[in-house]
Amino acid sequence: MPIQVTPLGILIVLSSPSGGGKSSICKALLESDPNLEYSISVTSRPPRGDEVNGRDYEFVSVEEFHNLIAQDAFYEWAKVHGNFYGTRKSRVDEKLARGKDVVLDLDVVGGLNLKKANSHAVLIFVLPPSMDVLEKRLRGRKTDGEEQIQKRLINARNELNFASKYDYAVLNEDLQQTIAAIRRIVDAERHATGNQVIKISDENAPVAP
Repeated sequence: MPIQVTPLGILIVLSSPSGGGKSSICKALLESDPNLEYSISVTSRPPRGDEVNGRDYEFVSVEEFHNLIAQDAFYEWAKVHGNFYGTRKSRVDEKLARGKDVVLDLDVVGGLNLKKANSHAVLIFVLPPSMDVLEKRLRGRKTDGEEQIQKRLINARNELNFASKYDYAVLNEDLQQTIAAIRRIVDAERHATGNQVIKISDENAPVAP
C-alpha cells in the first residue's frame, strides 16, 4: 500500500527590529530554497535607494492604501514609523494554493495580527545581539537622520517585549548561523503533520465502476 504525502503551503513570518537582519535572512532563504516564495508588502512610503515597485514592495499612495483597507484586501495592516504597510490576501493565498511556502517580512504588530487571521502561520522573531549592535547597524545603513534613528531604537526596545509571543526566537549573532537555524525551523515545520496530507492507498482495492 503506497503512502502519499502531499505538503501544504506554509506561511512563515520573519520579524525583528529595524536593522535586525531579517531582510538579509529572507534573501538568503529565497536564494537557496526553490519552494519558498516571498510575498511583498503594500506600503504608502516612498521607495528607498534602489528599491523597485513590484520587487521590493508594492508602493501606493495613502489614498490607495485606504481604498484597499475598505475592500478588506489585507490579512493585516498597520501604520509603522508614519507609513502604512499591509499584506494582500490574494497574493499570499495564490502562492499557498500552488503548494508554495510563503515568507513575509513584517513588524511585530503585523506578525501578531496575521497570526490572528491565520492561526497556522509560523512566527519567527530575529533578535539582535545587543542594542549597541543594532544602533551600529542602523547608522551603517546611512538611510536615516539622527531623529529617525532614535525613534527606531525606542521602537526596537518596545518590539523586543513581543518576542515571547512568537513561535520561535533566534539570536542573530552570526548571520550564517542564524540563516542555518531558520532553515532548520522551516524544514521541521514542513514535516509537521498539520502541514501535510497523508494518504494510504491500497493497490489491490477494487476500483469503483
